[in-house]
Amino acid sequence: MITLIVSEFQSRRSSYYWLCNALDLYTPVQWEYARLNMSYTVTSKRKILKLIQNRVVSDYDDPRLFTLTGLRRRGIPPEAINKFVAKMGLTVAQTTVDPHLFDSVIRDHLNINAPRTMVVLEPLKLIISNYADLNLEPKIKVPNFPTDPSKESFHEVNVDSIVYIERSDYKDKGEKGFRRLTKEQTVGLKYLGLVLKVVEEHKNAEGGLTELVVYAETANDQNKPKAFIHWVCKPLFAEVRLFEQLFKSRNPDDKTAIPGGFLTDINKNTLTIHSNCAIDEYLTKSAVYDRYQFERIGFFAVDPDSETSKHLVFNRTVSLKEDAGKK
Repeated sequence: MITLIVSEFQSRRSSYYWLCNALDLYTPVQWEYARLNMSYTVTSKRKILKLIQNRVVSDYDDPRLFTLTGLRRRGIPPEAINKFVAKMGLTVAQTTVDPHLFDSVIRDHLNINAPRTMVVLEPLKLIISNYADLNLEPKIKVPNFPTDPSKESFHEVNVDSIVYIERSDYKDKGEKGFRRLTKEQTVGLKYLGLVLKVVEEHKNAEGGLTELVVYAETANDQNKPKAFIHWVCKPLFAEVRLFEQLFKSRNPDDKTAIPGGFLTDINKNTLTIHSNCAIDEYLTKSAVYDRYQFERIGFFAVDPDSETSKHLVFNRTVSLKEDAGKK
């Protein structure tokens, strides 16, 4: 029989053995191991309670915390947690790990197991002026795992004359390295095989862009665009929450570096809410904690708030791994 204990209790081994001998009980072998600490966070229940009381986080299951309930709500699968712990191994030395290593393991797992879907966080309305001439089907099949055709899993999405794309996928004037839609540059719609060209901009009284009128044609070798982007037609709308690390410093408990205490090291930009995101209607069948890869955005999970809200709520589990200079 072996007893596993955290190394901070190693000093109590002698008293534990004395008690076992005094009671004439079997004395098991003790193996000590150190805690696995994570940078940019705190795991003490007392300190987490202070975060809750100061309304920095909502509760112990807040996705920004590294509690088990918080990790679950963020959409992190238990298989990824087990794989990460196994990868780190056991040691008697105190270890502090960067969250990016944890994110990498999560990303590797979800990239294989989370079905892909198209979601637009900040929708920009496009009207295809020649839609009637394209003779498109009202729905098309899109693969859930496009990088693994052997899974043969699909979902259907709507096709319509009104298309919603990311507002960041359009610029009035192009710039070096920008490969998406501009007045002079075409862009393709992924899976649909259409190439779009801007015909006209529509703006409101304040000069803000409200919609684009575009001309579409089938993609071929002669008009192949520099990039294909994701899109949604006939959308429903959902809330998407993007989380960042809670603290500015690697070690919020370091009183030398942070004399004011960990509460003075809070990162103010830890939660961004997109409340009007365009999603395909098939996603309404999703259950709490279902996980998806939003194409070109990241990995997300359905939040329990979806059960009490009038719309779906998604939490970002981890972002996609992309080149920093990708445009």
